[in-house]
Amino acid sequence: MRALVYEGPGQPVLRDKPVPQVQAPTDAVVRITRTTICGTDLHILKGDVPTCLPGTTLGHEGVGVIEAVGAAVCGFAPGDAVLISCITSCARCEYCRRGMYSHCANGGWILGHKIDGTQAEYVRIPHADTSLYHVPANAEEAALVMLSDILPTGFECGVLNGKVAPGSSVAIVGAGPVGLAALMTAQFYSPAQIIMVDIDPHRLELSRRFGASHTVRAVDRAAVKAVLELTGGVGVDTAIEAVGVPATFELCADIVAPGGTVANVGVHGCKADLHLERLWSHNITITTRLVDTAATPQLLRAVLAGRIDAAGLVSHRFRFSDILQAYSCFGEAAASGALKVLISADHLT
Repeated sequence: MRALVYEGPGQPVLRDKPVPQVQAPTDAVVRITRTTICGTDLHILKGDVPTCLPGTTLGHEGVGVIEAVGAAVCGFAPGDAVLISCITSCARCEYCRRGMYSHCANGGWILGHKIDGTQAEYVRIPHADTSLYHVPANAEEAALVMLSDILPTGFECGVLNGKVAPGSSVAIVGAGPVGLAALMTAQFYSPAQIIMVDIDPHRLELSRRFGASHTVRAVDRAAVKAVLELTGGVGVDTAIEAVGVPATFELCADIVAPGGTVANVGVHGCKADLHLERLWSHNITITTRLVDTAATPQLLRAVLAGRIDAAGLVSHRFRFSDILQAYSCFGEAAASGALKVLISADHLT
């Protein structure tokens, strides 16, 4: 089979690998029909994730059809259409029993990180019964792929950790796919303001389409001034960091109101300054989280009911044969206007 393999920093290679086989009784092998690229994949290619070793197939998002299952898998059978979770959960260890599936002692974020992932024609899924979801035959696969990672990430790490509440004020710094996912799901709680902050005018325009009440262009200190003006000089109750660079985290700390919450979502590859000499008396909360995907069933129901326009996050579509072109498009988003790229098996339209 063909797979997109990480061969070292800056080296994604499309090459042949053996089709994965069932290795444990709890495994399933899935034939991938649609997958996508995540910002985390770009972090791996930059060398920011040294735990991902050369030779690993990238990708942790996708939908497909089960080809084979181990003897202990009881919830799925060959031929079932499934959504693949970016987090693998054994459902039995101490962390899983606490709902912290991302820290599963026998899984967690391993797909496309510590074991071969979904940017391939086939993938092996450990702990299949608790790491896959059934999907209806008539569901739009483009929308379902967004449920593997970005929708639960924006919701759990941003909205829930950020304590978004009715009538509150929210600023989301970063109008990329995860920031837009946070924007969509924050509206479940009817905040009075959702302010999107980004440097890209095109993404800010999309933010307004997806429900932002205000947009702010992030240029030097002008963004801080603009957010404070929109909130009567107080700042926001929730500041969601959805980029993963020092400047955006520090911006969130500058615009959060006393008693508010900074919810970090972005993947950081270097340190960010925390100005406790100013913030020590502000009663703020700073949260971090790796998505657990505990909310995936809830979000799946919302997508199937049409409450979230998840497919609207797809900006570009590619065949699997063109996955390197898809990486170029996604990695140069400022020029291409890419949000999420949908990569389909070659035989699909």
